[in-house]
Amino acid sequence: MPSAESTFQVQDYESVEWSPEITTGLPTGHAHIRKAFTGALSGRAIAQFSYSYDGESNTGTFVALESIEATLDGRQGSFNVVHSSTVQGGAVGPSRSDYLRIVPGSGTGALRGISGDGALWVESDGTHRIRLDYEIPDPPA
Repeated sequence: MPSAESTFQVQDYESVEWSPEITTGLPTGHAHIRKAFTGALSGRAIAQFSYSYDGESNTGTFVALESIEATLDGRQGSFNVVHSSTVQGGAVGPSRSDYLRIVPGSGTGALRGISGDGALWVESDGTHRIRLDYEIPDPPA
């Protein structure tokens, strides 16, 4: 199974106003995020995040659905991923709490039929990374 690793930058982060009816030990909310990818995956993404997270202690969990439009190892198209992660005080690198799955049936263009999983993480120097372990069927003859 091919593997592709890239870096990405968050270009825009917009929190959505939300006042939950139930108060917990961590703030909860939603955000819209735009990203730019560089590397084996090169392009852009728009993500919808829901989170329970405290920025001061860097503790919490998020879940996200992301639409990616990119070139992946020379093949251009788009697809969706769903991912989540939990951090406790600034964990670095992929961990057992991370989850990333390419959404079945979401591929378009030369990425039609893409499947697989991977990880997202932030390194100690602040570099954001993504790794995709994927398969793309050969196009019909």
